[in-house]
Amino acid sequence: MREAIFPAKQQSSYEAYGYSAAIKSGDFLFVSGQVGVEADGSAEPDPAKQFQLAFDNLRAVLEAAGASFDNVVDVTSFHVNMHQHFDDFAAAKQAAFPSKPFPNWTAIGVSSLADPALLLEIKVVARLK
Repeated sequence: MREAIFPAKQQSSYEAYGYSAAIKSGDFLFVSGQVGVEADGSAEPDPAKQFQLAFDNLRAVLEAAGASFDNVVDVTSFHVNMHQHFDDFAAAKQAAFPSKPFPNWTAIGVSSLADPALLLEIKVVARLK
């Protein structure tokens, strides 16, 4: 059994691309990749701001499911130019996950994402109970 989760006022953008922001199944929440875009879908050009916005968008999905970063157990992040922007990414990550125990994390370098202006995509699994 599964239930689609969407942040407030964002369901139409997810429907336009044919996917759910997250799926709740049992006690788990599987969050689709979140990126650093504004409400209009445009990518934030500044890398540090883009990374922070990606985590803000992730937070919105978690909150729509009644969860927070504390519920996250598994993270996969996809990075364009990972080494060039890693310090900015690490700062945004530290702000989202400031205390132990940290979730397990897999960071993958990629050549590009769906929008060439995007530098990061983050997907997570959270336990809801």
